[in-house]
Amino acid sequence: MKNFRNTILMLAIVTAFLSTGCIKNEIATFNGAQIEWDASSWNSNAAGLTYPMMIRVPIYNAATPNSSPFITRTTGTIRLRVNVVGAQAATDRAFTFKFNQAESTGAPGTHFQAVTGTGTIPANSSFGFVDFVVLNPGAGTGTATAVLELTENAVFKPATNYAKIGLSIAQP
Repeated sequence: MKNFRNTILMLAIVTAFLSTGCIKNEIATFNGAQIEWDASSWNSNAAGLTYPMMIRVPIYNAATPNSSPFITRTTGTIRLRVNVVGAQAATDRAFTFKFNQAESTGAPGTHFQAVTGTGTIPANSSFGFVDFVVLNPGAGTGTATAVLELTENAVFKPATNYAKIGLSIAQP
């Protein structure tokens, strides 16, 4: 019986040593700077799309609630926030974006002002803003959509999952 107990004890000790190991954990450090649309990171993607299609004016740092007003031809200016994923900088940094015509149904100059394609993250800040101006072409039917896409430049790389945002402008 004593030998059996010693054998079990030795097996337990050997098993403990064999089931552990010394694996060096690689510490992944992200040194770059990415940008993302704030509303894309908080709101669900639209059906069949890889980005949200906003029908309500988005708010910052939260999912857009049902109490937020609908985006219509009379909305005026919508301020979209761009988040920096990375360290803040002591100087202003420029970011770039584009109007994605292929995925949009609205026309710049008719449904909204043409976008400039540039924005600024102020010094010592993690946020920048893009003003999207909705134009009122008069009553119409359906919706006009505008898809904005963050683009890579020398300073920022767009976050893969949050680089696009869609705005659906009702035309009643």
